[in-house]
Amino acid sequence: MTGASTFKASTGEGYELQMGRWSRRLAVPFLAFAGALSGERVLDVGCGTGSLTFLLSERSDLEAICGIDYAPPYIEHASRSNSDPRVSFRVGDACALPFPDATFDRVLSLLMLHFVSEPHRAVAEMRRVARPGATVAATVWDARGGFVAGRMFLDTAAALDPTAGLLRARACTRPMTRPGELESAWRQAGLAEVETAELAIRMEYSSFDDYWAPYLGKDGPGAEYVATLDEQARMRLRDAVRSAYLDGDVDGPRSYVAVAWAVKGIVAA
Repeated sequence: MTGASTFKASTGEGYELQMGRWSRRLAVPFLAFAGALSGERVLDVGCGTGSLTFLLSERSDLEAICGIDYAPPYIEHASRSNSDPRVSFRVGDACALPFPDATFDRVLSLLMLHFVSEPHRAVAEMRRVARPGATVAATVWDARGGFVAGRMFLDTAAALDPTAGLLRARACTRPMTRPGELESAWRQAGLAEVETAELAIRMEYSSFDDYWAPYLGKDGPGAEYVATLDEQARMRLRDAVRSAYLDGDVDGPRSYVAVAWAVKGIVAA
C-alpha cells in the first residue's frame, strides 16, 4: 500500500462509537446528493464499518456494491455484518485502488479524504476507476466551522495544553475540509459538471458520558491524544469538557449540528 491513513484505527466497535453512528446519518443526505441509478456498480472508498455501503444495499436495483478501506479491523467488522451477495468488502489503499480503469458506474467517498496522506492522488484514483459518464462524489466534515461537538473538545483541550492546540490546528486544516477545497480538487482532476452542497445532520448524545466515551477508546485523533495524558491531566480535561457540555444546565441529552462539504462531478467521455 502506498498511501498512509492519518486516522488511528483500532476496532470496528470503537469506530462505531466514535463516528459510525454519525456517518450513518450523514450517508442519507449524501446519497441523496450523489445519487445512484438502477443497474449500477458502485464503489465506496473509505467505507469504514459500512455506513454508506449498507445504505446502498437497501437499493435492490443496484448490481454490485464494493466497500474498500485502509483499516483491516473496519473491513472485518463490516464483513461480519454483511449478508448481501451483491456487497463485498476489501482492504485497500485509496491512493492505489486495486481495480482496473473504468470499473464502476459510481464512485463515492464518505468522510475519508481528509484522512488520506495524498488526497489529490486518491481523487485521481477515484476518477480512474470510474467509467466515462460515471459520477464521482465525496463529502467531508467542515471541521473548522461546522463541527460543534468536535470543536467543543478541541477548544477546551487547547485551552489547557499547547499540545492540544497543535491537535486542533491539524483538525482545522486537514485537506479538503476548508471552503472550496473539494470543488477545486474535482476540477483539477478533470471532472466535469462539478456541483457542491452543504449537508447537515444532528449529533445527539444521551449524556456527557455518552459524549465522552469515544475519547476513552482507541479510534480517532481525539482518543489518540487523550491516551497520551496521565491520569491527573486526563481528569482535568474531562472535568473541563464536562463543564462545556453541561453549559449551565443539568446533565442529559444534547444535540449539536454537524455540517459537511459535498462535491460531485462526471467523468468526461
